[in-house]
Amino acid sequence: MKRSLSIVLAAALATVAVPALAKNVINVAIVGEPDTLDPMVSTKDVVSIVTQHVVETLYTFDGEWNVAPLLAKDLPKISDDGKTYEIALRDGVSFSDGSKLDSADVVASLERWLKIASRGKTVADKVESVTAKGPLAVEIKMKSPYAPLLSLLAFSNSAAAIYPSEIVPEGDGQIDKVVGTGPYEYGEHVPDQYLQLVPFKGFVPRDEPANGSAGKRGQVPDEIRFIPVPDANTRVEGLVSGQFDFADSLPAESYDRIEKSDKAKPVLLENFGWPVWAINHKAGLLTDKKIREALLAALPFDDMLFAAFGDDKFFKVDGALYPEGWAWHSEEGTKAYNQNDPEKAGELLKEAGYDGTPLRILTSRQYEFHYKMAEVAKQALEAAGFKVQMDVVDWATLGQRRNDPALWDVYITHSPFLPEPALTDMWFPSSRIGWSEPKKDETVDAFVSETDPEKRQALFAKMQAEEYDDVGFIKVGNFNALTGEAKTLQGVTPSPWPHFWDAAKK
Repeated sequence: MKRSLSIVLAAALATVAVPALAKNVINVAIVGEPDTLDPMVSTKDVVSIVTQHVVETLYTFDGEWNVAPLLAKDLPKISDDGKTYEIALRDGVSFSDGSKLDSADVVASLERWLKIASRGKTVADKVESVTAKGPLAVEIKMKSPYAPLLSLLAFSNSAAAIYPSEIVPEGDGQIDKVVGTGPYEYGEHVPDQYLQLVPFKGFVPRDEPANGSAGKRGQVPDEIRFIPVPDANTRVEGLVSGQFDFADSLPAESYDRIEKSDKAKPVLLENFGWPVWAINHKAGLLTDKKIREALLAALPFDDMLFAAFGDDKFFKVDGALYPEGWAWHSEEGTKAYNQNDPEKAGELLKEAGYDGTPLRILTSRQYEFHYKMAEVAKQALEAAGFKVQMDVVDWATLGQRRNDPALWDVYITHSPFLPEPALTDMWFPSSRIGWSEPKKDETVDAFVSETDPEKRQALFAKMQAEEYDDVGFIKVGNFNALTGEAKTLQGVTPSPWPHFWDAAKK
């Protein structure tokens, strides 16, 4: 059936596929083609949104961002010294290749995650061992207490995904065909047109009521179809015309148009997250701290945010790494934020002996607000004395280039505000940006080892101050994210990584 369906659809396609045969088909417009279907090897949201339907983790987050069990039977039993985690696995869970989940699968998957995943690498040197303790039990031994461990194991981004041990490659090898335990499996894939997910008939859900990504996961749609639509305005037009049931990452200026539509409605995720300039500490111009300080001094964050979002209901000029209301909120170090001082930046460039080497800014128009921020920043940086080179590529190419430190000085990205700061891998020397500074590294090590909440808050405030002092990465501000959905769509909970296993059209 899947093969005949793909033939019918391929003949009918123009720019996107229009499903014809399945009863409840959910069409989701995403910003681009996922460059991998293996969530372990990518931090891209577009990868997480798709793959969470197919591949599962030991734990997940509920609707309040609390860690909850998924493939694990319950939350782990943790030793009094905080260094041993005993994890019982659910019995009777199947992979889509027909094999049954057991401890060997978990051990092989977690060992691979610690070696190759950007988030796994942040904790790898703290892990003493991952061992099977029977067919449905696993033990993780830590060298020292590590407070963020469960949050890392629960995150669907650079995920600690669980695969059958038989398909887990050795070393840095890639998985040719991704197999998971989730409610859906991969169906037809026409690159740059659509990726079809179909229900996995052997799926074994949890019994608890659905709560965020936790609890019982359904199989309501007969088909979920992810359609890569790189142009943001095309995503908007497809939504308001009824072509798409859901569209991700929409421009702020499209809010009114969607609101007036008779077929769609806007969904605003308030206090969603922060745009960030990721700085290359491994190679190039910004390995010089003075030049990083000049960059920070020159950037006009208020102008950048206004250009990106157009209306202050969509953004806030705020230097704190977490907004007010979060336990992690602090004002430490934020005097260095939004200086907008080209003269100071110019003096810092002179002190650094800047020779006119171009500052290479890597960005994409698939997230249009990234590009708009970069355009405004370019003018301000050139006024301060920088020579700027804008490298504008598609999102998949950006994902490839940022892995090579010889190709960029800054790449622009964004992140939701995450419940655990250690989920932001840029804090760790093992991350893609390679930021290592002795004082900061010592504070981060203390932060991840501390279990007392108040002490952790104080340590994070110190981390923030040290981040501003060394210019590890640059927060632009806070923003509200805009998505849109058909008025007929129900069962989709607003989230940075929306899932569609309970989605239906009225």
